[in-house]
Amino acid sequence: MAALGIVLELLQLPLTAARMAGDFAGVSDTRLLTLAVHSSRASAGAVTIVGLALLMIGLARALWLALLGAALCVCAPVLTGHTSVNPQRALLVPLLVVHLGVGAFWLGALWPLLLTLRLEQPSVAAAVLQRFSRRAGWLVPCLALAGLGMSFLLIDDVSVLRRPYGLILLGKLTLFMILTVLAALNRWRHTPALPQAATTALRCSIVAEYLLIAAVLAMTATLTTLFWPEE
Repeated sequence: MAALGIVLELLQLPLTAARMAGDFAGVSDTRLLTLAVHSSRASAGAVTIVGLALLMIGLARALWLALLGAALCVCAPVLTGHTSVNPQRALLVPLLVVHLGVGAFWLGALWPLLLTLRLEQPSVAAAVLQRFSRRAGWLVPCLALAGLGMSFLLIDDVSVLRRPYGLILLGKLTLFMILTVLAALNRWRHTPALPQAATTALRCSIVAEYLLIAAVLAMTATLTTLFWPEE
């Protein structure tokens, strides 16, 4: 997955040039490619590629390298996008790092949790799920507060909520509310029922969380790439 991420990051440069040109002919325009290379998006991409490379090396060699790579990937988006040019950047950057870090932890934990439910003994799976639920109970509110803080700083007029940027933002908020309901069910209903019962229900709930987070990420990519609060 890290290798695939590196390939996708490398494709960002010609795709950025194509976007500036308005069609795919821009991928061969050296002038536009030069502009893309010197853009903030390219800087963020370079940090992400380094982070992904460290992640790959660290998984084979040393955990601390993998953690450093993951941290670089989480922090890279602060170099580009809405927060990088906003006058209140000093406040937005830490909020964005918290938002991305908790979101990465949440998404990254789901697949291992599914594997744990499928492969481990029920008593082991129950202990792992309970430990994750305790940590998530503290982290998920941080995700919400950081997101709301960024929205408050980026949006200076409620009329934005009637425009594409605001509508997508409201869509993200709706999906997040559904996610929190699923997370609450997992923590207070399905996980305590382990290891005696609720395994199937918990698996379905985790898969639903995965799909919802994927949808939130798709909406975020659309929001940060195509729209601005001022538009």
